Amino acid sequence: MGTTCKLHKRKAGVEIRTTNLRTERRACKPLNSVMAGSLIHHGSPNPGYASNNAVPVPILTQTDSRDKWSKKMDFLLSVVGFAVDLGNVWRFPYICYQNGGGAFLIPYILMAIFGGVPLFYMELALGQFHRTGAISIWKHICPIFKGIGYAICVIALYVSFYYNTIIAWALFYFYSSFSTILPWTNCDNAWNTDNCTNYFGMDNVTWTNSSRSPAEEFYTRNVLEIHKSSGLANVGGVRWQLTLCLFLIFTIVYFSLWKGVKTSGKVVWVTATLPYIVLFILLIRGATLPGAWKGVEFYLKPNWEKLLETSVWVDAAAQIFFSLGPGFGVLLALSSYNPFTNNCYRDAIVTSLVNCVTSFVSGFVIFTVLGYMAEMRNLKVEDVARDKGPSLLFITYPEAIANMVGSTFFAIIFFVMMITLGLDSTFGGLEAIITAVLDEYPDQLSQRRELFVLCLVLVCFLGSLSTLTNGGAYVVKLLEEFGVGCSIIAVGFLEAIAVAWFYGINRFSNDVEAMLGKAPGLFWKVCWVGISPAFLAYIMVSSLLKAPLLTLFDYQYPDWSITVGYIIGFSSLMWIPIYMVYKMVWTPGSLKQVCEHTKYILGYLSS
Repeated sequence: MGTTCKLHKRKAGVEIRTTNLRTERRACKPLNSVMAGSLIHHGSPNPGYASNNAVPVPILTQTDSRDKWSKKMDFLLSVVGFAVDLGNVWRFPYICYQNGGGAFLIPYILMAIFGGVPLFYMELALGQFHRTGAISIWKHICPIFKGIGYAICVIALYVSFYYNTIIAWALFYFYSSFSTILPWTNCDNAWNTDNCTNYFGMDNVTWTNSSRSPAEEFYTRNVLEIHKSSGLANVGGVRWQLTLCLFLIFTIVYFSLWKGVKTSGKVVWVTATLPYIVLFILLIRGATLPGAWKGVEFYLKPNWEKLLETSVWVDAAAQIFFSLGPGFGVLLALSSYNPFTNNCYRDAIVTSLVNCVTSFVSGFVIFTVLGYMAEMRNLKVEDVARDKGPSLLFITYPEAIANMVGSTFFAIIFFVMMITLGLDSTFGGLEAIITAVLDEYPDQLSQRRELFVLCLVLVCFLGSLSTLTNGGAYVVKLLEEFGVGCSIIAVGFLEAIAVAWFYGINRFSNDVEAMLGKAPGLFWKVCWVGISPAFLAYIMVSSLLKAPLLTLFDYQYPDWSITVGYIIGFSSLMWIPIYMVYKMVWTPGSLKQVCEHTKYILGYLSS
């Protein structure tokens, strides 16, 4: 819409920018009616663009009152730490080999270029320009979509209810690893059953369908005690050991976040870099194991016929979206603490590339070990590699580690890596909520950050109690499938539409030019307007058409639990239409004026 902004002067911590609004006057004139600033607000950072002046207007953006990153690297490590999580270690390798091995890299890279990275870049630019969180940012973009911000916060809460429990499982393993003989090495423990079969170092071992490895029984019968639960209808009691582990996790989270990005920015120097050191060590160790290259061959062997299957492209799109993490509000929050002229374009490219390369390298770490296990079991790699998700992290890989030389050392560093990977993502997810709420209610909460963070952590801890029960693993899978899943894709889709079509691609491009001194190229504009929203719509529709059939171990989720899952998903999305109705009802003016204003918006967009 022709707005051009240039950094004019900096003085005493206050950024002064000027804007030329001649070309905006025609587009914004109808908004100066009774509906102005209520349904659609075309604005800039605080306090916003003025819309009726043809002369340059000074815009003041206060920077002293808002927290800032101490160093650029603090921000980059925080973004990388959030994007690189447990899913990079288990989900990408599994999805890759399941969908054609090396051939899967083609749809994965294409989906990253045309979908994931543009959305990633868009969120970094939005947060940096408007300098606010996921709720209050909508008063600058399109107020009627403010419910998206509330939906993001609810989804982030659901993630915190189950994701930190997975980290607590890793902490339980970490504590159990301080032993000369790892407890999941043999079948001589109190929790083992007659079905426990130890095949490592044994000859003539018969493996049947009822056989269970020592690592599997340690996970299911000692860590989870899932045998004491009959399913979601009877989850059993709370495990005090896991409760203590989760309490320690949330204690670390609280003292990392309570003072803002100046403290969390220091913590990520450890939590974001340590996993790469461990991955490198495990990669070297895995490459030296017998049968390792058999696993690598299976991981990367291309199956070109798979590229003709629609499901492969859906999996590639979903993987890159959940891996980079646009739509979660985290990128908005983290980038809002950047200087106005920070090069967010370069940040988006670098951090996206780091994320994708990490996923690819993690595949070698996992499949060298799976090749080793296939060699030891005298099985095919595909028979060993069929486990995915937590089973891969807590059964398959620990079982392989237990039979290596120096098993205690490798077990300790592996679970340290898992804990730090999880903590980084938790920092980002909760910071999204904290920033969003504090920016929305600054008068009430800006001076009470420590208390608010404490209350938030307590809510997350209490919300996680159901996942700490004997049947807590069933709850974790239900929340993972329905609490995030399609809900966050819908949020990302609406966010992309609101920015590109309601706020306006030209206005957004001018915002980027104001920060970087150069407008985004045609490629980025085309992606933001059409390709990226289509990318999200493609994932969403494909997910809805594929009815979920949930199973965990030998338990099949009943139909009523699927209904509960849909209710959980709707409980976050419902805030979007609710806020729209609220805004329409409470906007001054008659229904006729509201309808006329809506007709103007649609006519303007179509033109």
